[in-house]
Amino acid sequence: MSLRVRLTGVIAAALLAACLPFAAAHAKIFDPKTFTLDNGMQVVLIENHRSPIVVHMVWYKVGAADEPWGKSGIAHYLEHLMFKSTTTMKSGEFTRIIARNGGQENAFTSWDYTGYFQRVAADRLELMMKHEADRMVNLTLDEKEVLPERDVILEERRSRIDNRPGSLLGETARAAFWENHPYGIPIIGWAHEIAELTREDALDFYKKYYNPANAILIVAGDVTLDKLKPLAEKYYGVIPGTPLPKRVRPKEPPHHAPRRVTLRDARAGQPSWSKQYLAPSYSTGKKEYAYALDLLAEILGGGSTSRLYRKLAVEQKIAANAGGWYGGDAYDLTTFGVWGIPRPGVKIEAIEKAIQVEIDLLLKDGITPEELQNAKDRMMASTIYSRDSLETGARIFGSALTSGLTIEDVESWPEKISAVTAAQVLEAARHVLVEKNSVVSILLPEEKKPAPKKAAPKKTEAPKKPAATPAKKKEGAQ
Repeated sequence: MSLRVRLTGVIAAALLAACLPFAAAHAKIFDPKTFTLDNGMQVVLIENHRSPIVVHMVWYKVGAADEPWGKSGIAHYLEHLMFKSTTTMKSGEFTRIIARNGGQENAFTSWDYTGYFQRVAADRLELMMKHEADRMVNLTLDEKEVLPERDVILEERRSRIDNRPGSLLGETARAAFWENHPYGIPIIGWAHEIAELTREDALDFYKKYYNPANAILIVAGDVTLDKLKPLAEKYYGVIPGTPLPKRVRPKEPPHHAPRRVTLRDARAGQPSWSKQYLAPSYSTGKKEYAYALDLLAEILGGGSTSRLYRKLAVEQKIAANAGGWYGGDAYDLTTFGVWGIPRPGVKIEAIEKAIQVEIDLLLKDGITPEELQNAKDRMMASTIYSRDSLETGARIFGSALTSGLTIEDVESWPEKISAVTAAQVLEAARHVLVEKNSVVSILLPEEKKPAPKKAAPKKTEAPKKPAATPAKKKEGAQ
């Protein structure tokens, strides 16, 4: 499972950064402990006693792809509003409490989940749980706070999307790619729909999805199960779990034709090219291909040793960079993609042609045993020490569990990656790298129009001297 993101996915690349060396592939990765409260809230503990710190996270199984039609951006909007007032705290008070206690906090929204976290000293864990549980149920959503925050989000969209050509292209390509599924709607929302969101919209979304039966508590760090369980029962266990709507989304229909999206923009610093294909994820579609697709992404586009980088950047010297990705952690279907950035003076068509040559070659001949083993070794060993990060494990389990996977799916990942064969990678490639299932995205600087030629100045002739007037004869003169 790998994070190639945009982004973007969390499970796999974080796992790449967290797994034990390949030789120890059969060992557990994080060895978490878990239990479920009476109200349906799952609790996951990842013990790490190297320093007296904990990361406290609450993940909700709802994201931008679960929004009501025409209300795009409401999941992200509510994420902002969760930092406002509750019946027991003034607006921003929780943030100030965290800061006074030397902690850090943040939140995030994806298509499949929304999460909130704090990183604090271990002896401040109970304080975090108390206030996080409070805003799970006691958010007031005062009209005086709701509407100004909507303007904040509109400004955020202008700065992060509308003013960035690459983001605009990505948004447009995603909308073209997903014909029916809400993954085609931007997480932040469409500007015209954000502008119409109301307090009632946010309150309805909050009441529908924000309750312990739809949430996962993940704590990583210097705490034991004996200490965590009573705290979880004290603060979260007393909140009633309400019935949840079934998580049903529109299905993506079969794709019948490739698409191309080209954006020319004067603000684009350099051209770029990418191509994405419809693909199964670890949770949906031909799930058995997911492990092989992770390896395919590593072999084809995973860094400076990948096929695309070596061929285009090192050997042919036509690309400044090239690579690929696979977003295996999606709740529904996902994407597999490749990309390239041309060197100055190289046309975008040369990049597209060279990448297609490599794809065709792979589909014809497959991969070598050496390539496969090297990819496995890199995926297991390149970032081994990131297991020391408290947040990495919490994020892996949060994104996995909110996407329909289990703790065992995460813990068995190294073993399953180690079992993938070269033939399985080729089979997965042939299943996914199908032209009709693709969208090509091209970003180009706006062509400069030639300056109009200045008309040659007209020659100005010197004024002619008037002809001399003949003198009049004097009367009587001979």
